[in-house]
Amino acid sequence: MSSGYPTPEGIISSLTELANKWRLTAVFWHLYFAIFIAALVFGIRPSKRVAGLLLALPFLSVSILAFTIFNPVNGVGFALVGMLLVYVSVKMPREPVQIAPWWALIAGAFMFVFGWIYPHFLDASSPYSFLYSSPIGVIPCPTLSIGISLALIMSSLNSRKVSLILGNAGVIYGLTGVAMLGVTIDLILLFGAIVTLIFAFVGKDRARRNQE
Repeated sequence: MSSGYPTPEGIISSLTELANKWRLTAVFWHLYFAIFIAALVFGIRPSKRVAGLLLALPFLSVSILAFTIFNPVNGVGFALVGMLLVYVSVKMPREPVQIAPWWALIAGAFMFVFGWIYPHFLDASSPYSFLYSSPIGVIPCPTLSIGISLALIMSSLNSRKVSLILGNAGVIYGLTGVAMLGVTIDLILLFGAIVTLIFAFVGKDRARRNQE
């Protein structure tokens, strides 16, 4: 008799279904983030408000797709992350984002590569498929990895709230992936989440000292 609670096998199956059914959506988000990171590399600095809103969109995408497979946990969870980022972002000043100190920048770049090629759930016909269709904006962990990476690269928009929102979400989903689903590569997400939580306090205090 079924208890009504999703099993790890059922969750993995549903995530695999999403990753493979919505490949074109993942390709779109790869293009989206490629433009985002290229703009930063070439010196374009969006305002903190705009950057925060841009970071929120893929989380809302994950939420919508989660509801298509009747997964209210991910649906509500990622809607909450996305809406919190929107709420925090609209109150930010229009001043441009700042690039993080080297240690956070390196961690952010590492997390970006990890999220970009996230090698799980996708039934790839070729290893090269991960370069453009790993499930960013489709399932939780790669989306959180990319979101955390860009937040770290942009000094979390000098907002402790942004770090806490993404860091706590990363810890929850990283631990769930490793402990419940047996996806050991989510230890990397957990690492990025912890760095983000550290940056919530170290980075904010550094910014304050620089202003004094």
